[in-house]
Amino acid sequence: MTHSTNENQTITTSLTDQGLGEQPWWVEQWMELINSYRFKKRLARAWIYAREGNVTSIRFEGRRVHARVQGTDEEPYKVKLWLDVLNDEDWEYVLEALTQKASWSAQLLAGIMPVDIERAFAASGKRLFPFKLQEVRSECSCPDKANPCKHISAIYFLMGDRFREDPFVLFQLRGRTRHQLIKDLAKQRLKVIKQLMAEAGSTASINQLTPTHSHKALINPSLWWNYEANLDSELVVITPSMEGDTGLSSAGDLPLAEEPRFPKARQVFLQHLNVEGQRFAQLAMLKAMNKGE
Repeated sequence: MTHSTNENQTITTSLTDQGLGEQPWWVEQWMELINSYRFKKRLARAWIYAREGNVTSIRFEGRRVHARVQGTDEEPYKVKLWLDVLNDEDWEYVLEALTQKASWSAQLLAGIMPVDIERAFAASGKRLFPFKLQEVRSECSCPDKANPCKHISAIYFLMGDRFREDPFVLFQLRGRTRHQLIKDLAKQRLKVIKQLMAEAGSTASINQLTPTHSHKALINPSLWWNYEANLDSELVVITPSMEGDTGLSSAGDLPLAEEPRFPKARQVFLQHLNVEGQRFAQLAMLKAMNKGE
């Protein structure tokens, strides 16, 4: 059994008799929703439906999931699932929070859901993951009045399998596709870069990024090392340093000369150095996100 997305990609489910197997934490969190359902017999029947191919199709179209599930009737039942979307103002808060922590963007670009992602959504007062089963909206054309019925529950199981392959689907259900999210993050990072440049008193444009140092190795990286072969872009991931850990902190105490007449000079210099480091880190992430489109 396969299911397709709105990008017309075909994905094969990994459902087995034993379940989804060992899964990323965000899939497990989604599965906890349906496993909390108190009608366990209906849930067991739904699992059989999902595993044995009764779900004939799944389409992820915008914020909604459309599916067909073969039940007792001759024609498959029509199932819809969706989440409440965040409005533009809510997303502004989320994007601003995501930009403040580079590791969130880096992990998402690598197809990994950050374990503390809800902290970014907390700024908007909303959540990425539904807190309880009732927050997932659903409809089924079957005569069963219970919601979720076994047909809807079968889709829950297969959605967990889809989330494993692409965590961006959760963002899509909340109102932002992968393309939109990366594009919006890139814009937000550009704003941060401009702010950092303004704070540093820099007059250079975004495109004038060559360091104004005399040493040639700082201008031409090939003087440090050279690699002739092409790298597979899917295997290259830009990962930021741990929060609070920068190149300066790794270098240790810099042996800078001190002048008693200017006791704050060393501190001011290091502050400017940190700002420049942040600016170049933001630019690296911006370039990675542009490549991700």
